[in-house]
This record gives sequence, C-alpha cells and structure tokens, in this order.
Amino acid sequence: MSLRRTTVVGLLVLAAIAAAIFVWPRIAGQPHANTAKGPAAVPVSTAKVAVKNVPVRLSAVGNVEPYTSVAVKARVDGQIVSVHFKEGDRVRKGDVLFEIDPRPFQAALAQAQANLAKDQAQLDRAKTQDARNLDLLKQNFISKDAYEQFKTNVETAAATVRGDQAAVDNAKLQLDYCTIRSTLDGYAGRILIQEGNLVKANDTNPLVTINQIVPVFTTFSVPEQNLPEIREHQAKGDLVVQTTLPSGTHPPITGRLSFIDNSADTTTGTIRLKAEFANKDTALWPGQFVNVVLTLYEQDNAVVTPSTAIQNGPNGQYVFVVKPDHTVELRNIKIDRAVGDDTVIASGLQPGETVVTAGQLRLAPGSRVTVDGAKAA
Repeated sequence: MSLRRTTVVGLLVLAAIAAAIFVWPRIAGQPHANTAKGPAAVPVSTAKVAVKNVPVRLSAVGNVEPYTSVAVKARVDGQIVSVHFKEGDRVRKGDVLFEIDPRPFQAALAQAQANLAKDQAQLDRAKTQDARNLDLLKQNFISKDAYEQFKTNVETAAATVRGDQAAVDNAKLQLDYCTIRSTLDGYAGRILIQEGNLVKANDTNPLVTINQIVPVFTTFSVPEQNLPEIREHQAKGDLVVQTTLPSGTHPPITGRLSFIDNSADTTTGTIRLKAEFANKDTALWPGQFVNVVLTLYEQDNAVVTPSTAIQNGPNGQYVFVVKPDHTVELRNIKIDRAVGDDTVIASGLQPGETVVTAGQLRLAPGSRVTVDGAKAA
C-alpha cells in the first residue's frame, strides 16, 4: 500500500506542475508557445526588371598616339647658333625652331652669283657677235661654217648661264636650310641637340620631335571574332568611340572609328583599331592608357536587370524573384552581356518582375522577405 500511495502522489505532483506551466503564461499576459509564427522575414533590397534600349558595345584598353609625329633633322652640316623655343612649347607651322651658322652658305651663294654674272656677260657678248656675223653671212662676207661657230658659242654660253643659275638656286636652298622651321602645329618634345653643337645633314638622331595632338588618335585591340560585326556596322556609317581617362576626372570623350588594320595579330588573336578624336582641349596626351568603348549599334527593347541581382551557382546564373506573397523563388537565367551597372537578360525573366538585389546570402527558395522595409504578409 505504501508504494501505491507514493506513486499516486508523484503523479499528482507532475500534473500540478504541467498545469502551472500551461496556465502561468496566460496569467502573465504572454502568448502560448504553440501560437508563435514561422521564421522571421529576411530584409532585402529589390528592383524591377525593366525594358530598355541598350547599346551593344565592345570595351578595350587603348593607347593615345599623336595624329602626326615629325622628327626634326638638319638638312645641311653646320653649327647650331640659336634655338627659338623651349621644350614642351606649343609651336605653329612655319615657326623657326633652330638656326645653323649661315656664313659658309652665304659665301657659297655669293660665289655662285658671281659665276652667274661672269657667264651672263660672256653670253651677252656671244649674242652680240652672233648678230653681227649673221648680217655678214646674209651679205656673203663669211661662210656658213664660220657663222655656225658663233652660233655654237651662244648656245654654249647660254648653257653655262643655266648651270650657274641652278648653282645659285641650290646655294639659296642650302642657305634656307640653315633656318629650321616647324612643318606642323604641335607640341615640342625634349631638345636632343643643344645650341653650339655641330650637326650633320640627315643625322640618325633628330634635333627634336614635334607631335600633333589636335586631333589625336587612340589605338586599341579587340578579339578578331568581332571583326565581321564591326565591318558590317561600319559600312552603315561612322561608329562612335568613347574614351575615358583612368583617373575619371574628365567626362567621356567622343570620337569615331577611323582605321581597321589590314591583318590580325596571330600571336594574340586580336585586330588593331584606331579612333580619331578632335581633342580641342588636349585632354588626351600621347602615351596615355585609356579605357575605350566602341558602340556597334543600339538593341531595342532589351530585358534588363541590375547586375547586383545576378548570383552564380552550380547550375549557372540565377536570381531570387519576389512573388506576390512576399516569398522568393530561385530562378535560373541566361545572360547576354553586362552594360555598366545593368545586365541584359537572354532568358528567364519577364519585364515587371521583382528581383532581389541585396541580401541574397540569407535566402533560400520559399523564404519570406521584407521588401523596402515593409514586413511581408
């Protein structure tokens, strides 16, 4: 009897404890644990899938090149006696850059002019003799053979004068070469041969290099697979090329595609292109590396989503699509290309659908979300 009584008492105690656990929360004004809702909604950022006109572009890294570059060299031997510019100066076509000692060439010109004057006098005398002897020939005072000698003297003297005149012209040209002028508008580089040095005509090293940068070229390379498409769209009109500086301190600079190389690079599988820019503000400088974007055409009605919505998984790219009940669906997609902060979708999404752009790491298919700070129902 004692054992049965003890067992009954224990059961009554357990029942009392269970009743207390069930009743106490209600007395305290707290809901029962069985009434709690499911997992809390995950806060996320979202965006709508849109339809836009999106340009089709090719991006590359380019290098700025001068429109024209001239290595200035001496055309006569001599000593540089003056330099009329400073390194880095902007020079105009026809500006004097260097002067070579002109005195030897002035002396050569004077000698050539003297020879011309002497031979011109002999020509004049020969012409006078020819005229006098022609009258004698008409009166039969001299033979025809004798007259032919005077005629030959005139022709010989005339040839000598023409040779002297050529020598004078050449001497003037050599003297003119003593003054070295710029052949284009541009910017001067470093002076390689300073005043006082002797120079030789057409020496290996230039005196200075002048670069024309208004306008200017930018060269860049794209995969050779893009060549047919580039040529196709270039045949329809000029293709727009935009260049941006790596520093980002200058707005994009717009130019046009001006050159496609006549052969691909077999070592890299790329084709070299060149774009021309007006560069009136000289923002582009030879030697700079720049970011280049070549626009081929504009794609109409492209399905676009922010690139931040795209996730990578074992089966490829996917996004989380927010359904009307504020739960998410994992949707596999195929992308066409990225354009800035947007991605063009080839398949898998429809315009107007809502995709998650931030907070994907906490999501799984069927998760409830809080959209734009509002708690999901």
